[in-house]
Amino acid sequence: MASAKRTEGRPAPGASREAAGPRVLAIETHTIAQIPPDERHGRPRDLFTVWFTSNLMPLTVVTGALLTVTFNLPFWAAVVAVLLGNLFGGVFAALHAAQGPRLGVPQMIQSRGQYGTLGSVLVVLVAVFMYLGFFASNMVLGGQALHELAGGISVDLGIVFSGVVSLLIVVFGYDLIHGINRWFAPVFAIVLTAAVAIMVIRGLPGDFLSAGHFTFGGFVSAAVVTGVLWQIAYAPYVSDYSRYLSSTEGARPAFWNSYFGLVIGSVGPMLIGAMVGRISSNPNQVAALHGLAAPIGWLVMLVFVVGIMDTNAINAYGGVLCSITVGQTFREEWLPEARTRIAVVVVFVALTLIAALEFQATFLSSYLNFISLLLYLLIPWTAINLVDYYLVRHGEYEVAEFFRKDGGRYGRVQWPSVGMYVLGFVVEIPFMNTTLYEGPVARALGGTDISWLIGLLVTIPVYYFVTSSRLKAAKTALAK
Repeated sequence: MASAKRTEGRPAPGASREAAGPRVLAIETHTIAQIPPDERHGRPRDLFTVWFTSNLMPLTVVTGALLTVTFNLPFWAAVVAVLLGNLFGGVFAALHAAQGPRLGVPQMIQSRGQYGTLGSVLVVLVAVFMYLGFFASNMVLGGQALHELAGGISVDLGIVFSGVVSLLIVVFGYDLIHGINRWFAPVFAIVLTAAVAIMVIRGLPGDFLSAGHFTFGGFVSAAVVTGVLWQIAYAPYVSDYSRYLSSTEGARPAFWNSYFGLVIGSVGPMLIGAMVGRISSNPNQVAALHGLAAPIGWLVMLVFVVGIMDTNAINAYGGVLCSITVGQTFREEWLPEARTRIAVVVVFVALTLIAALEFQATFLSSYLNFISLLLYLLIPWTAINLVDYYLVRHGEYEVAEFFRKDGGRYGRVQWPSVGMYVLGFVVEIPFMNTTLYEGPVARALGGTDISWLIGLLVTIPVYYFVTSSRLKAAKTALAK
């Protein structure tokens, strides 16, 4: 790897796999560098627990509540929308997760293979924006959950507390995050299942299944928001948690464990949110669930508090890797380790604390606009990345070239790829529908937002044919 430097704390090349194996209370030394073969460890099933557990949190519940509160769907339609959206969207995220064992680098480093070292900064900054938004959203809900759990704790203090604990988890890094999710997966699942049972036993409203109003536009938008977008939002960082797996484990186990963890972990809490939104008129879904789940409401809030801190550790970890990726773009020899990760995460958490404290008053409407914008930005990126990896290059990349300032064979800026990313976003605009902007086509379709589908249908074939032709022409020129 060009200009890469060994630093203290990294095992010697001959270290055994056991010595470099998972030590949950050991501080991770790597950041964005490729994980050496002798330091690969972990099991594919760890990917199931990390994505299953990290979805059992209030933000997933609130996202599900959008179906019955914001989109006003009947509960039966909400169930179908959640299932379809997550089953479809999970494929994208899992395909990204399968890249980790083979390449051994964070997902956004791999994007340099499509955009060049400098060109990829555009999409890396989109990912940083995503991490900031989800971290702030989770802290708002963490503050609310702590306030519900202990009334003497203000929401503001709860926001600060949840952010600080997440910071401490990220200090240790990869193995502690995996360990926490292995430990809490069964506990979280049991508590939330018990909460649903209590709500059902107490009796649901007589119009529970029929209340609401079904519209095709609302149904499609709800499925996209709670499923397709929710899963694609994981795409920029799922391989961050599979990059330590041995390449001999293969892509298939990484795909299926990630897929089922993401889908099963998301569907359950979203349906709980849809239930709460249909049963209670309280705009604070966290407080509503606290009351509806009594007498174990306090236990549900405790699970939520822990779940938020766990999930936000994942958000902070990914945000830090992306921030370091931006810095390394302009300084080739800079491949920092633990100290830099800790320093960057402190700044990251401080910034999102400020945003969360300001954000809480208009949380629900701001959150919906945030995730809609996120969808528009991530769709062309995931299309380009997956087409390039699976259809164009078939997973064959020179990883060392990703870290060269000039980009090596991938160049500084791949303008065709950048242009196709922008094209994928621009073609979505007429089909967009948010509270801030409604495109003319979306208006003509009665508010149905199919911008994500248009983005995929345009970006996938355009990128495949343009890039395949460019690579074929380059090979022909070299052969002459």
